[in-house]
Amino acid sequence: MIPQQDPIALTQALVRCESVTPVEGGALTLLENVLQPAGFTCHRLTFTTPGTPDVENLYARIGNGGPHLCFAGHTDVVPPGRLDAWSVPPFAGEIRDGILYGRGAVDMKGGVACFVAAALDYLASQESKFHGSLSFLITGDEEGPSINGTMKLLEWLRDRDEQISACLVGEPSNPEALGDEIKIGRRGSINAEVVVHGRQGHSAYPQKADNPIPKLARIIDRLSSIEIDRGTAHFQPSNLQTTVISAPNSASNVIPAEARAIFNVRYNDTWNRQTIEAWLREQVAAAAATLEARYDIDVSGTGDVFLTSPKGTLVEQLVAAIRTETGRTPALTTGGGTSDARFIKDLCPVVEFGPVNKTIHAVDEHVPVAELTQLTAIYRRFIEGYFSAT
Repeated sequence: MIPQQDPIALTQALVRCESVTPVEGGALTLLENVLQPAGFTCHRLTFTTPGTPDVENLYARIGNGGPHLCFAGHTDVVPPGRLDAWSVPPFAGEIRDGILYGRGAVDMKGGVACFVAAALDYLASQESKFHGSLSFLITGDEEGPSINGTMKLLEWLRDRDEQISACLVGEPSNPEALGDEIKIGRRGSINAEVVVHGRQGHSAYPQKADNPIPKLARIIDRLSSIEIDRGTAHFQPSNLQTTVISAPNSASNVIPAEARAIFNVRYNDTWNRQTIEAWLREQVAAAAATLEARYDIDVSGTGDVFLTSPKGTLVEQLVAAIRTETGRTPALTTGGGTSDARFIKDLCPVVEFGPVNKTIHAVDEHVPVAELTQLTAIYRRFIEGYFSAT
């Protein structure tokens, strides 16, 4: 007999684990202790990379055949900030007036608790009739560098030749009410650091120096004023933002030897990782050429653009479950930042759906108890619909 889980109590228990990135804090152990008695094969995997903290992760699966539906998420959380700013202790998992407070209640221990509870309830209803596979891919590195978490878990799955048919990431995706949105894709994201080189000198003798700051400013102005594209059917226009400007100088009478800026580009499916980088390098080169500026550019990024077809079983069954449980027809969107879906999309179709995201990373992060109950019902109905349709 498969033991059941109350999503409210499980969320409280997870919140009480102080799993600030990269500390596991007991959260993965808690989930392992819930899933093993239910028949899941659990793998605790610690990955390491020089210069980064070791990170513990959990992969749990029940079943050997297909289709294979995976739920993905993370139990690491951002720091709570000033403790005296909270009206309740951030790791107490306290419920007041039907609201559950705590760091990670929304992002994303609540979502994890709901999909675990929903899966266990579904499996209990199936007894011996379940012939597919259900799994959970849980990382402790989503809020950190995202190096020793999902990315390496997926490499581990590929090495084992494990096939996943579809994945739902339980990130908080709804802006106002549960059922508002499903994320069916994400824009890509790259960063470019541009260093303009000059010649240091005294500000009273500018003819003896070469000030890189005005040149960098003109490069920034040019890049910031370009219309990259006008958007596509499922994506908003790509955009470039200057996020850092600096010069290694603290003296007001010294012209610095260099100035640097960092640009972040969020790009739609007009582009891919290679073409947007080529475009960015061309634009910087063109701007620098008109100024006779000497510069270096370094481009990095870990998340390419992706779009999951809205016509497949994954999206259609999730829409149906949301409509039945909430009465809302969710918008299929691609906005916002990045998540671990940017890695999972290389393995299988992936969507994101989870709690309302109004208080993520905030003081007094909280989620209504009723929302957790409803989210569990949506996941439960989705699981049943997915396996019935495949």
